[in-house]
Amino acid sequence: MLESRARVLADLEARRMADPYAVSALEDAVASRRWWVEQWPEGAQYVAGLVAQDVQDVLLDTVGRWPLCQGCDEAPAHPLHISPELGGPDPVWVCEESGSVVARLGDLSRSADRGGPV
Repeated sequence: MLESRARVLADLEARRMADPYAVSALEDAVASRRWWVEQWPEGAQYVAGLVAQDVQDVLLDTVGRWPLCQGCDEAPAHPLHISPELGGPDPVWVCEESGSVVARLGDLSRSADRGGPV
């Protein structure tokens, strides 16, 4: 759970979104998924991606889409999404427009959003 929290927090910080509201949403998502893993221990490999998706959902309802793609110069603003959809076992951020892998979850700060190797 701590690793999942750290990875999502790193990506929030990379996009300058780690304000009190977003961090609170992250804490709520971690608490919710902690219960979820207690009920289904085999699902632990999916938690990091699911926590990221939970935070995305909360932020979408309040502050807008996060994280936005920074690599598609001519396309209108669009988000990245977690792949695979279930969130694991190795979640990555994927550009919604191009379909290219942008970064591993937790590595947005190392990414130039150009769909290069991750």
